[in-house]
Amino acid sequence: MKAFFTLLLSLLIFSSCTETPKNYVTLSGEITNSNEFKKITISNRDGYKKEIQVNDDGTFSDTLHIKEGLFTFFDGNEVGMIYLKNNNSTSFTLDTKAFDETLKFKGDGADKSNFIITNNLLQEKYLTEDLFEGSEAEFSKSFNDLEVAYNSLKNEFKQLDTAFFEEQSENLKLMRKSYYDYFLEKQGMKTLFPKGMASPEFLNYENHKGGVSSLGDFKGKFVYVDIWATWCGPCKVEIPFLQELESKYHAKNIEFISISVDDARRSGTLEKAHKAWKTMVSEKELSGVQLFSGNGWKADFIQDYKISGIPRFILIDPNGNIIDADAPRPSSEKLILLLDELGI
Repeated sequence: MKAFFTLLLSLLIFSSCTETPKNYVTLSGEITNSNEFKKITISNRDGYKKEIQVNDDGTFSDTLHIKEGLFTFFDGNEVGMIYLKNNNSTSFTLDTKAFDETLKFKGDGADKSNFIITNNLLQEKYLTEDLFEGSEAEFSKSFNDLEVAYNSLKNEFKQLDTAFFEEQSENLKLMRKSYYDYFLEKQGMKTLFPKGMASPEFLNYENHKGGVSSLGDFKGKFVYVDIWATWCGPCKVEIPFLQELESKYHAKNIEFISISVDDARRSGTLEKAHKAWKTMVSEKELSGVQLFSGNGWKADFIQDYKISGIPRFILIDPNGNIIDADAPRPSSEKLILLLDELGI
């Protein structure tokens, strides 16, 4: 009998020391200079999305029921990457005024997240805005230098498993191909739409302020065209910068025109697409000339400029001729330099 109770006691002790794995990850941290909305958004490519409230002191904590893998998190316009796995407890700290440079992870899976953010910094270092403007040899050198730095970084994280590195290496390979395809597309634009060529025109696009507008209505002024859509994340990132430009150059000889390609393909019906456009322009108080083509990607202006991805920006001179068919984005300092060179 004594042996029985000893066995029972041992089983109870073992049971009390063995926890059932949690089907969630605990995520916490502290953000300095958090965005005005006091929240961060966690998402992944599979459609998972969750908003986490940030306290007034910058701290946050929540549980997420997820499938193991890489996730994106947003704080305002800033974006970072984090590796998450159920039954883990992970945290990070950052200062939004130096986002990537201050982002640090702790806890379970932190090594993978720290590797990813360090790798992202390497990509920012070697893959600059000039990557698509130089020769093919210069393009190849930038990626070759990045791969050397990437392999050195792997040696600093030898504790990580081979499968993780295989996935990261494959991502780098796919990135190089994607960037090279875009490089060839950019080079082709210079041939198809050389500086000084008469710009394709748009005719009678609906103006949010009422009536319709055509490119010819703006003859005598420089025109900076923004091709965008309400569902396009990168497009929306550029909006605050575009608004700053519109304010800065308000009294200058330039018009800022935004053309929405919202259509039934994304929204289900053209009516829903049109409503989404009107609502966002009104609620966000978007300035400049806000136009709706009505034909989305099939609109003549979009087709004539062979636009296959957005956002896309085009700069046209007062005579209706192309200055740059793939102009710098509003967030780029190169755009300010270009406008200054033109004496605007």
